[in-house]
Amino acid sequence: MDPITWRAQAAAPNPRRGWRGKWTAGSKLACLTAILASVVGGAARAEDAAAVSKNDVQAKLAYCEVCHGVSAQGFQGYYPIPRLAGQQAEYLKAQLQAFVERRRINTIMFNVGHVLSPAMIEGLTASFGELNPKPLGGAPKDFLATGKKIFEDGLPDASVPPCASCHGPEAKGNGPFPRLAGQLYNYIINKLTNWDKERGQNPKQPDNSAIMEPIAHGLTAPQIKAVAAYLSYLE
Repeated sequence: MDPITWRAQAAAPNPRRGWRGKWTAGSKLACLTAILASVVGGAARAEDAAAVSKNDVQAKLAYCEVCHGVSAQGFQGYYPIPRLAGQQAEYLKAQLQAFVERRRINTIMFNVGHVLSPAMIEGLTASFGELNPKPLGGAPKDFLATGKKIFEDGLPDASVPPCASCHGPEAKGNGPFPRLAGQLYNYIINKLTNWDKERGQNPKQPDNSAIMEPIAHGLTAPQIKAVAAYLSYLE
C-alpha cells in the first residue's frame, strides 16, 4: 500500500476499531484529498506505463510531418526544418529531453515534447528510424569533394577530427550520435554556425553537444558549406 492511501485509511473511521476522535469537516476534506491524490497519481502512472497503439503512433507521426515534411524528409520553408527520417532513436530521445529541460531552446518543440508519454516517445522515435525517403538535396555541388574529405579525414591542422569517427562512415549515426546523411543543407549550416547559441545552454547539464562545440568553431564558413553540401546528398 502506498503512503498516501495508508494515511487516508488511517484518518478514516473504522467500525472494527472504533472512532475515538471527531470526524470533522476538515478531517473529511483531508481524507478525500488524500484518496483523490492517490487515485489520480495511480492513473497517471498507469497511463505512462501503458503501451500506445500503432494507430496513435501513426497519428502523432502524421502530426510531426506537418512541419518536418512528407516521411519526415525535412522541409525547406521560411527556415529549414530538419529531416528526422532514419534518425537514431537514442539521439531523438535525448533531444526531446533537452527541449523539455530548456537545454535546447525552441518553443514549438518544448510544447510538443513535454506532453509526450514515455511510451509514445518510444513508438515515435522507432517509427522515425524506420523511414528512409530520398534526400531533398538542392545544395550546390561545387565543393562536394572538399566536404567528403573533411567528413572522412577531418582537418588535423585545425584539430577537427573526421566526422565519420562519431557519425559513422555513411553518416547514419550511432546511438547518441545523430544521423547526418540526407540532412538539409541549410539546416546543417545554421546549426554549425550557431552551435554555441543553441546547444549546451546549461553548463551544469552537459551532454554530447559539448563535443561538437570546438569542432564547429574549428570550421570556416566555406568548410561548413562544403561538408553540409556533401552530407545533404548522402542516402
